[in-house]
Order: sequence, then structure tokens, then C-alpha cells
Amino acid sequence: MEDSRIIKTEYSEEMQKSFIDYAMSVIIARALPDVRDGLKPVQRRTLYDMYELGIRYDRPYRKCARIVGDTMGKYHPHGDSSIYDSLVVMAQDFKKGLPLVDGHGNFGNIEGDGAAAMRYTEARLQKVTQEAYLADLDKDVVDFVPNFDETEKEPSVLPVKLPNFLINGSEGIAVGMATSTPPHNLGEVVDAMKAYMRNEDITTRELMRYLKGPDFPTGGIVTNKDDLLQIYETGVGKIKIRGKVEFEKQKGGKTNVVITEIPYPMIGMNISKFLSDVAGLVESKKTQDIVDISNQSSKEGIRIVIELRKDADAENFVNLLYKKTRLEDTFGVNMLAISDGRPETMGLKTILKANMDFQFQIATRKYNNLLAKELERKEVQEGLIKACNVIDLIIEILRGSKDRNMAKACLVEGKTAGIKFKSKESKIMAAQLAFTERQANAILEMRLYKLIGLEIEALIKEHEDTMANIYRYEDILDRRDSMAQVIINELDEFKKAYSRKRRTVIDNVEEAVYKEKEIEETEVIFLMDRFGYAKIIDTATYERNKEAADSENRFLFPCKNTGKICLFTSAGQLHTIKVMDLPFGKFRDKGVPIDNISNYNSEKEAIVYITSQTQLNLRQVVFVTEQSMIKLVSGGEFDVSKRTVASTKLGEGDRVISVMPLGEQRYVVLQTKEGFFLKFAIEEVPEQKKAAMGVRGMKLGAKDFVENVYYTSNSTEFSTECSSSMECSSSMECSSSIVYKDKTINLNKLKTAKRDSKGTKIRV
Repeated sequence: MEDSRIIKTEYSEEMQKSFIDYAMSVIIARALPDVRDGLKPVQRRTLYDMYELGIRYDRPYRKCARIVGDTMGKYHPHGDSSIYDSLVVMAQDFKKGLPLVDGHGNFGNIEGDGAAAMRYTEARLQKVTQEAYLADLDKDVVDFVPNFDETEKEPSVLPVKLPNFLINGSEGIAVGMATSTPPHNLGEVVDAMKAYMRNEDITTRELMRYLKGPDFPTGGIVTNKDDLLQIYETGVGKIKIRGKVEFEKQKGGKTNVVITEIPYPMIGMNISKFLSDVAGLVESKKTQDIVDISNQSSKEGIRIVIELRKDADAENFVNLLYKKTRLEDTFGVNMLAISDGRPETMGLKTILKANMDFQFQIATRKYNNLLAKELERKEVQEGLIKACNVIDLIIEILRGSKDRNMAKACLVEGKTAGIKFKSKESKIMAAQLAFTERQANAILEMRLYKLIGLEIEALIKEHEDTMANIYRYEDILDRRDSMAQVIINELDEFKKAYSRKRRTVIDNVEEAVYKEKEIEETEVIFLMDRFGYAKIIDTATYERNKEAADSENRFLFPCKNTGKICLFTSAGQLHTIKVMDLPFGKFRDKGVPIDNISNYNSEKEAIVYITSQTQLNLRQVVFVTEQSMIKLVSGGEFDVSKRTVASTKLGEGDRVISVMPLGEQRYVVLQTKEGFFLKFAIEEVPEQKKAAMGVRGMKLGAKDFVENVYYTSNSTEFSTECSSSMECSSSMECSSSIVYKDKTINLNKLKTAKRDSKGTKIRV
């Protein structure tokens, strides 16, 4: 019998539905902030839990482990690390423009050191968090929803009275989308908010008179001021930011370059990366101006000192740092947040509108709540005042009643049955009483000391205050201008209490231009031995050691010190190396492995040929592969700026076995593993682009492949002697004769055939 609990469904439909559910859960409930309070769920839940635990700014710190555990158990069942990480970030003043948590202990630093374990650190709410983020939660200003197991209630959004999404920014990666919003200056955001509330038709350009741009906690200089308008209109763009640099003159005419502020993206381990990048400039010979570098940063601030040589151009050196290191970086802006339950990329006006609407919403709910309470208070006060005027009658009713219900019925409905009165007049007056239910309860609970004259006067004064509050609350609720003014007054108070001076400079700065020192162009000799160690020496050193150099090195050729080396590999790749990157030294210096200064990987590919860029430019290059594909390529195609490009296209399982710039060669001889030789004129090989695969050079047997390639001219004998067993035979110009399996073969006497024929088998 088929189990009724088994649900049959299409696998693809189930996968699609499950992934969509997962993606939406991550987007809505994990990674993206709500535009109204600018908080992700984990941040909102952590702050609310601290509020519920009573960890206020004016109370002692509590262990972070307690906060994390309570938050995880009640509201956020996603692991303690995510909760603690969010708590730490909210306490770091170098990440948040307005820290929301007051951390006590090691909460990490700007250089990338992490916070101590949660069992060692303590925290409490900041004063601004209580006043601007958590206030009025008891006034029914936001909706509360069940937690994950429906045992607790949590706010769906915090009643934040500031545009926190702009002030603190946000970063998060969801499924298929990410948010990246820079922090801003609290005072400027408040001014922009006020300007928008007073004129909703204000343009983004006009708003930017108040909100100049991002204000990163780390300071720095935004260099593309003109791009900010487009960024704030669309919510998307790139902000270029530089660190702040100062020059300090030292004894002996030396200058120290001191970095006092870093770009915001450099926070953390990127400072160490920056220091290593600066050291790398010396190792790669980009600059010889650096004498020493030290990181003297402390709690007082960033201080990275670079000591320069006496004659160094400090301004030019700083431009080099901007060009080659992360001292100038880019902050990608994508102001994405949850709005009305769905993710939306918003510009500045849209964000301010969402916050303004939210402020009016929570203000409306707050003052409706306050008005209801004042109306209740008014009703009670009027009842007590009225009772004081007939207090003798009320006392007579109370003394004559058998129980509370009888007395209450008389006060509310005028029922006198069963009550003993002293006179008929009292009974007639009692029958005329008509207090409300709430007034009657207040009268019955009233203490006798309230009958003192001063207490009665205080009651009348309290009633007057209540009436004034009712009038004020009704005015706020009835007139939008009044409510707007209340919100603006609150914003002004927060600005006065918590704003600070702008740290980030906003300007238009020309792109850094680094002028490299002109190097005198000279001819040098490139050497690479059979172990892959490469170096360059001057021509005089080569002439003195010519015989040893020729015999000990696999590749050797002249080149310019300002040029490039082209390295062709069996995988069809071209790796270029600047000659300046090679070590220049003595003949017996070891050199460096060629794969240390290029993208060449000796484990995946073999070197087929190396030459200089200059030698290639004016010549054609012959490519031959194992599967007998051959082509000519103009050497100029290999004059590329990238360090690695494809030099030819290869078929599946094929590899390059010969790369040869053409000189006096007129014929090419292909030799296969099975001993077939085919000689044909190079003129039969077509010239193609480097991205082409080429044409077939000779027909091969089922398991045969091209093993060696020789080049010759019938009128010229080359001086290089090679045999098929030598490593260079596949890529170097050869003599007119070769030795194949102990048999001498004269290449010039081989019969010339047509390309794409089978060739002649040499019998041995």
C-alpha cells in the first residue's frame, strides 16, 4: 500500500522552489539591512536582547558570551560566531561612524587583529543607541512578531530616529546580490533629512549641499567629487579614496613620507598587504628611493613611516604608491536594502523618503498611544475632581454599602437600593451620580490624604497639564507640519549631542602620474641554463666568458635592457618578462628560476623557445605541434602588454614542439616517432593569426606523432650541430646533416615534397 505521506513532485520544480526559498531567506532575514533602521536582523536582535537584559549605558558591562548566548537562544538561531562578529563590528569605531555598542576589552584593531574570545570581553549599549535606536519601544511604535520558536516576541524593526542606513553604512553578501553603502557624517545626514522634510521636491544636487559625500571613520581623501552626484542619484558607483600623506624633513636633507590616514578598504589585514607591497616595489626595482619602512601606528592613530634617500623626489614617490599600492583604492557603492519587504537599490532621495515615512509612522503611533493614555488620565482626574466636590456624599455611600460592587453601582448607575443613607436628600443626590467605570474605580481606590487641600490643588494642576498635553498631541496628530517639527527638533538634539567634525576630505584630484626615471638603453646578454635559472650580463662580460657561456646555457641571445623576453611553451602560451626584472650581475651568479619572475609553470608546461621581443617584431615565426599542425605568424602579434597570452590555438591533446623565427631558412623538415621524414618549402606554410590552429604539415599514422623539427637552406650550412636526442633539436636552427639512430642523414639531399603528404621512411 502506498504511503500517503510521500509527496510525488518534479525534481527540477522542487529544487527551484527550495533554492528560491533559501535565497529569499538569506536576502530578507540574514544579509541585507532594512532601510528604515539600517540594521541587519542579527544586529537588530543583538541590540534588542541587550535592551531586554537591561545592559544600559549607565549600568555595568556584561560578558559578551551572556549576550551572544541569550540572543542565540531567544532570537537568532544561526550560530554564535555571526552574533559575536556583529556585536564586535558595532563596537569598532574604525568601522562604524557611530558605534552602537560600548565594548570593554580587546575588540580588535584597525590593523586586522581580531577581537578576543567572547568569554573575555564585555559590552553594554551606547547612550545614543538607547536614546535614538531603542527608545519608545514601550509605546507600541513598531510591530512585534513571534521569534523562531514562537516562545518570545521581537520587534520587526527598531524605532530608530536617525537615518542609520546612511550614517553607519552597511556591507553584506546575499544570494545573487550584495550591499555596500559607505558611512556618512551624522550632522550632514541630519541636515539633509531636515532639508528633505521641508521640501520633498528638492533635487539630489541640492541635498548634496548638506551631505557632501561619504565620511569614513578612517578619514582619507575622496578624489572623484564630480562622480558623487551620479552615485547618489542611482545608488551605484565607485568612490576613489586615497590615504592622507605628510612629509617630514629629517637631518641630512632626507624626507620621511608619513601616512596618517588610510583608505577605508585598507582596514584590517590590508595594512600588512600594503607594507609588503611597498617592500615589493624595492624587490621588483620599481623604486630605489626607499631606505626603511616602519609601522608606528598606535591607539592614537595611523602612522606608517617610509624613509627616503637624500635625493629622492618625495612627490613622485607618493604618486608611485598611489599607482602601485592600495594607498589609493576604490569603494564600490551599491546602496541595496530591504524596502517594503523586497530588496531595492536606492538613491539618496529614496533613502531619505523611506526614513521620513518611517519617522512619521512611528511618531503617529507614539502620539496616538500617548494621547490615549492622557485621555484616560483626563477621565480619571475629572472624576476625582468631581468626587472631591461631593466627598461627604461619597463617604456616606461607602459607609452605607454592604460591598464594593454595591458602592460602585451607585457611583456609576445611581442605584441606591440596599444602601443606608442618613437622609432622604442624600439618597436623592446619590441617585443622580453618573461616574464612568474608570472614574468609579479611581474613586474607590483613592486614599484619604488626597482630600488635603494642597493635594486637591495638585490634582487640579495635573489636570491642566493633562489638558495641555492632549491639546499638543492632537495638534501633532492632526497637522503634519507640527509632527514634522517634532521630528526635526529630535534630529537637532541628536546632532547637537553626537555629531562630530568631518574626517574625510571630498575633492576632485587629478589622477596620480608617476614619472619613471629614464634608464639608459644598453645591450645586454640573456642567459638561461638547463635548470631554468636566468640572468643578464653585460656584453663585455660575455665576450670574456664566451666559450663557457655558449656551452653551459640552453638559451643565450642579446637584448635591450629596456625590452622584453618572450617565452613560448608547449601549452601554446606566451609569457613575457621585462628584462629589468631579471637579475643583472656577474657571469658566475646563479640567477633566478624563470618561473619565479613569470607566469610560467614548469609542472604544467615545458619551455619550447625563448627570444627577445625585438628579434620577433621584424620576423615571421613558425609554429609546429605534435599533431603536425603548422603555421606562420607575424612576430608583431606577440608585442603584447599582458604578461601571459595564448600564442597559438591547440587541438585536444596537442602540444607545441617547435617555435622558430624565420631567417635564412627555406625548408622545414618534420620527423615523426616512426621515422618518417618530410621536407617541404616554408613558402607552402600560410601566415595566420596567433589565435588560429594552423594547417596540417604531414599525414601521420594512427599512433605516430611529430618528434623533431629541423630547418635548413640548400645554399647555406648552419654551424649548429644537433642530434635527435638533444633538447635543442626541436627549436634551434640545425646543420645540413643530422644523426638519426647512428645513421647520418643529409637534410639537403632529402627529396622535397609537398606539405600534407606522408613523407619518406628512413630505413636503419
